[in-house]
Amino acid sequence: MMLVEESRVPDAALPLAEFKEHLRLGSGFADEDVQDGLLASYLRAALAAIEARTGKILIERSFVWTVTGWRDGEAEALPVAPVNALIDLTLIGRDGDESLVAASRYRLVPDLQAPILRGAGLSLPVIQMAGSARVRFLAGYGPEWIDLPSDLAQAVLMLAAHYYEFRHDTSGPLGLPSGVAGLIERFRTIRLSAGRGRA
Repeated sequence: MMLVEESRVPDAALPLAEFKEHLRLGSGFADEDVQDGLLASYLRAALAAIEARTGKILIERSFVWTVTGWRDGEAEALPVAPVNALIDLTLIGRDGDESLVAASRYRLVPDLQAPILRGAGLSLPVIQMAGSARVRFLAGYGPEWIDLPSDLAQAVLMLAAHYYEFRHDTSGPLGLPSGVAGLIERFRTIRLSAGRGRA
């Protein structure tokens, strides 16, 4: 299995103003934007860390997921959540030939914890031996910062502030600060089995 992010979080979606306010940085100065690039990098790092820890995509963007076989012939749990739309599904043969699958042959079963790719009939399209399937989908709570649940948004700001405050300390503690870990705990996905989803 391979998951690739097709598009990155746009700069306009990063909450720079909120982050500056969180850090209590001064405003109204001629050079107040001089740290914007640095602040944006800490926000991106915090977003990535929280997404990795929770399995949730915070700001909406497109992904490509490639698998060499289905764990279950009827339905497959998608690797991240929430998934808003399936863009397309392509079967790739052992010789590299690609075949776009008609959208009528599969569907998305939305779920905030474990969205499911399900065959429209009795089964998902068959992946050829030594072939693969490529699924493109759109995932995230929404395209704007305001689309995030408030506790996840707060966790991002707190973690980005932690990175900013300890930016020169290479021997600091590993792991997430306890306040951040507490905020994201309810969003963490516990997968009891990596296989079949029900819907």
